[in-house]
Amino acid sequence: METSDIDLLDRDRFTKGIPHDWFTWLRQNEPVFHHPEPDGPGFWVITKHADVIVCNRDAGTFSSESSRGGVVGLEERLIGPTEAEQAGGRLMLMMDPPDHTRYRSLVNRGFTPRTIGLLEPHIREMTVRIIEAAMAEDETDFVVDVAAELPLEVIAEFIGVPFEDRHKIFEWSNRMVGSEDPEYQVSEEEVFNAQVEMFLYAQQLADQRRTAPADDIITKLLSSELNGDQLSDMDFNLFFLLLSVAGNETTRNAISHGMNAFLENPDQWALLAADPTGRIDLATEEILRWASPVMYFRRNATKDFELRGRTIAAGEKISLWYISANRDEDVFDDPFRFDITRQPNPHIAFGGGGPHFCLGAQLARMEIKLLFEELAKRVPTPEQLGAPDLLRSNFIGGIKHLPVRLAPA
Repeated sequence: METSDIDLLDRDRFTKGIPHDWFTWLRQNEPVFHHPEPDGPGFWVITKHADVIVCNRDAGTFSSESSRGGVVGLEERLIGPTEAEQAGGRLMLMMDPPDHTRYRSLVNRGFTPRTIGLLEPHIREMTVRIIEAAMAEDETDFVVDVAAELPLEVIAEFIGVPFEDRHKIFEWSNRMVGSEDPEYQVSEEEVFNAQVEMFLYAQQLADQRRTAPADDIITKLLSSELNGDQLSDMDFNLFFLLLSVAGNETTRNAISHGMNAFLENPDQWALLAADPTGRIDLATEEILRWASPVMYFRRNATKDFELRGRTIAAGEKISLWYISANRDEDVFDDPFRFDITRQPNPHIAFGGGGPHFCLGAQLARMEIKLLFEELAKRVPTPEQLGAPDLLRSNFIGGIKHLPVRLAPA
């Protein structure tokens, strides 16, 4: 293989599976690789576990600010203030400290371990209901009926969206995240319209809670105050968007990849089914490592930086490939083996530390854990009825459809 064989901008390649052969070659031969792009200056590709962590934690050198280019989209494009920013709001994902630190301190109050822990019995009830409905069918699309349904219901309840409106979130997030896939293909105008619809919906919810406060995350977020600061309306709307998309897309795809991995490795399902409660914690971490549903995030260099003898110059783009770091041979024994007893398992599916460590990590872990624990108690041998249908994206490692039969014992 040569570097000219590698094209991480080729979305169609990702519909055939993650190009792990490319990442393996890069880790072993060019771990800090400058990738060309047809109409731009190119971008750096960081593939080693240790290097991704170093760059991920150095927000001073590697910026997430939207004004510098943001965190998604590898191709060069001019970045100006978005309409949301012009209205006074900013997306936490595209901020650097100290602004990010202040904003995160405000929203953290809705994500305390106690708040998440209190949800567990109710999420378990949701999980059992969803699983048993899927088991009642002769054939089920695991992604649509199970993997998507649980995070949808959880995030909808978490942020105060009525049960009957939950599929609006599914539709909006598909239009925003999956717009390069033929199944979800929409124009830039439709992507923008999805954002506007979500903002308007969030504003309605905020107005309702200000009039009639409730014991929920929205009321906590709207009433949170730090040194006299509160979330503006547009701040709240953007955070609602971030929660809706991140809390839906990423967990859905981790669960889908986890199920697919079990179908491809029935010995691992047999292990879990033999002791669901005892093995579920390690299994959850292996599912997260295996799936790495956000494959990369982009950063933008604020100053020159040397890494493994290569100089990343100020103003250049870099991409941190978590999907590659989580298969690094220097960190994981036999990294291409799906092993639910793997220990230790220092995966960085949630970002590898630093200021942008995933805010919803604890909630995502809980959903994955409860779903596979309850499924393994009920289904001795899940049966695959067709190949997984992969999302056309080089950003989200997604499965759109996975036909299965979940027959009870």
